[in-house]
Amino acid sequence: MKQFILSAITFFLILNVFSQKLDSKKLKDYNGFFDFHYEESTDKIYLEVKDLDKEFLYANSLATGVGSNDIGLDRGQLGGERLVKFKKAGNKLLLVQPNLDYRAITNNELEKKSIEQAFAQSVIFGFKIIENNNGTYIIDLTSFLMQDAHGVENRLKGEGSYKLDLSKSALSLDRTKAFPKNIEFEALLTFKGEPKGKNIKSVTPTSSLVSVIQHHSFIELPDDGYKMREFDARSGAISMSYLDYATPIQDPIRKRYIIRHRLEKKDSSALMSEAKKPIIYYLDPGTPEPVRSALLEGASWWNQAYESIGFKEAFQVKMLPDNVDPMDCRYNVIQWVHRSTRGWSYGGSVVDPRTGEIIKGHVSLGSLRIRQDFLIAQALMDKPFAERDDNYQPMLDMALARIRQLSAHEVGHTIGFTHNFAASANGRSSVMDYPHPAISITNGNIDFSNAYAVGIGAWDKVTVAYSYSEFDANTIEKDKLNTILSDANTSGLQFISDSDARAEGGAHQFAHLWDNGKSASQELENLMTLRAQAISNFSVENIRDGEPYSVLEDVFVPLYFFHRFQVEAATKVIGGLDYNYAVKGDGQTIVKPVDVKTQKETLEQILTTISAEALAIPKSTLKLFPPRAYGYSRTRESFKGKTGVAFDPMSAAVTASDMTLKLLLNSQRANRIIQQKSLDNKQLGFDDLLQHVLEASFGKRYNDVYKDEIQQLINERVLLHVMNLAVSDQSIFQVKAKANDAINSLSRDYLADKKKPSQYAAQFAMLIKEFREHPEKFKIENAPKIPDGSPIGSGFCNYNEN
Repeated sequence: MKQFILSAITFFLILNVFSQKLDSKKLKDYNGFFDFHYEESTDKIYLEVKDLDKEFLYANSLATGVGSNDIGLDRGQLGGERLVKFKKAGNKLLLVQPNLDYRAITNNELEKKSIEQAFAQSVIFGFKIIENNNGTYIIDLTSFLMQDAHGVENRLKGEGSYKLDLSKSALSLDRTKAFPKNIEFEALLTFKGEPKGKNIKSVTPTSSLVSVIQHHSFIELPDDGYKMREFDARSGAISMSYLDYATPIQDPIRKRYIIRHRLEKKDSSALMSEAKKPIIYYLDPGTPEPVRSALLEGASWWNQAYESIGFKEAFQVKMLPDNVDPMDCRYNVIQWVHRSTRGWSYGGSVVDPRTGEIIKGHVSLGSLRIRQDFLIAQALMDKPFAERDDNYQPMLDMALARIRQLSAHEVGHTIGFTHNFAASANGRSSVMDYPHPAISITNGNIDFSNAYAVGIGAWDKVTVAYSYSEFDANTIEKDKLNTILSDANTSGLQFISDSDARAEGGAHQFAHLWDNGKSASQELENLMTLRAQAISNFSVENIRDGEPYSVLEDVFVPLYFFHRFQVEAATKVIGGLDYNYAVKGDGQTIVKPVDVKTQKETLEQILTTISAEALAIPKSTLKLFPPRAYGYSRTRESFKGKTGVAFDPMSAAVTASDMTLKLLLNSQRANRIIQQKSLDNKQLGFDDLLQHVLEASFGKRYNDVYKDEIQQLINERVLLHVMNLAVSDQSIFQVKAKANDAINSLSRDYLADKKKPSQYAAQFAMLIKEFREHPEKFKIENAPKIPDGSPIGSGFCNYNEN
């Protein structure tokens, strides 16, 4: 009894000493997942650590941005998440990150230990122990919070040499909070340097000092009630993976699982049931109307997919309460992000790296992107401002339709889904595609009514079914999941994602970015017809009264290049393939070349885009484009030229033709054509393709001097791209040989043709002579850069993939 009393007295004496040390400071206390204390006089935060070796999640993010799409530091941008734990080492606590890429899922503790010892772990930070009270350690967390966890210095390297200036940095308490399952910290960090880049100078009041707020979260790990689901390459789900060294030798050592939110029915036996905990997304209240309503509506489309698998109101979208921090890990958020220039949107997630369970979804939507669709509609409309300047509703309606789709798209990434770029060939079956506005001509008028799809797509329901369906204990989950994907294939749905859809190097017949329709060639023909009519209609009535004619030129840009993305789609058909992410026994097409008839039809349409007839801006339109007005300088989204202050229609045509030629006469494409012809003599030959290109360019003559001069510039680009094939390190031997033959054919059949003499034959001959004598010196000259202009921005949406 005496020993117990003595121990109790000792304990309370220690506690009292500890308390006195805290009491000697003027502190603000925060009680939560970790207790911590803020000392204003020193601007320090002291953290109490009670449970050593207890794992938790650490995530960092950026609460405030820099405002430049090119620099890429946005408000609300997620950083990385890490599984960490505190470990005592002498008089320090180390914040340790275990290596989860290599595991041993086994009950054999020594086997687990062998894996831990075989691969490196990372010590994120070291803290000196200020006080130890019976196993409760107090550390100074300040230096950890004041470090550049988000990597701002690295992002600013292209803009100058910047270093963190702690004298101009401080902790930020507005959003420093404690909750039972998470604690949140923020710090205002200032980076000092010598600005060199134009981007940083355009977005900071004093460009030598860049200040942002970084956010840090300590998060309790979810309980073990989450059930991991195996990844299938056909599912459209984003995956996470690791190596499990405890796997039997006959089984794959790499384990792949999907990432998803936890979603469970209240009544697992019911066909339709509410969720135990619905997935709720919150919209940034700083979003203005009518965009706010459009984003709420578009994001809420996903509930249609969850209802299709028996969940009632399991996916909800609400406004973020005024007192809630959007960086708080307890909230899935859709943020409206401002930048100085138009750019991409993206959806990211904080994910439990042990299991793939999504802890927080965070969507960032660039606020300027909606203006590009408005501009496209403004350019396509026939005299929208002829009668009044407030006739903006048709353009706004189309732009808002796009915003609804964009909201659904980016939320889709944060609930676990990747792009499906084959969806547009299946009746716009997924919001996870990049949609080009589907505009048509109806009764001779341009029709915007079906520009963008409404609601969730058939493929989206499939991928939700794969990722989120619940199965009873008597169901073999793998068989049921396989049935979901097999039924989708039987119904004609196809899933193809990112790398297979990109223009340069891509080869898929149906998976393209910013395209429409089953047939790339038919849609290109439709777009060229639509473009021609809109250009014919284009007039001063496409801008409001009182606006400079320089604004009219800017409106014309997306119209002139309206066909650009369908050209990308069409060129991928040449030397293209049809294939799937097939698995043994699923009956899908594994891989086959595009049939020769389709390739030839597509090539015919592509070649219309390198003719002066299509690319010469009408002379009547040129009279509306004077030198730029004072205060209305050219931007990255303007036409580029070589005529000084004067508008340069010839460079516009060069830019547009080069867009086609660099894709069509791509070395990888050419190599595939050689290969396909070798396997099937009926396929398109590469020499045939080159001869068609020469005929469509050098074979053209115009009585109109203006068009003929433009065609000569297009012809120069053709010659340069053929020369490039002949010397490129990426071209195989046969491609080089046939490219050289084409150059010989050009000299023999076109430049020396006495019946159709070219006034520039001597110049072309000189270029060829120089190339023949010094091929090693050849370097293709860049055409004037095509303006930014993707329908939703100058880049691509991103998502976190673990």
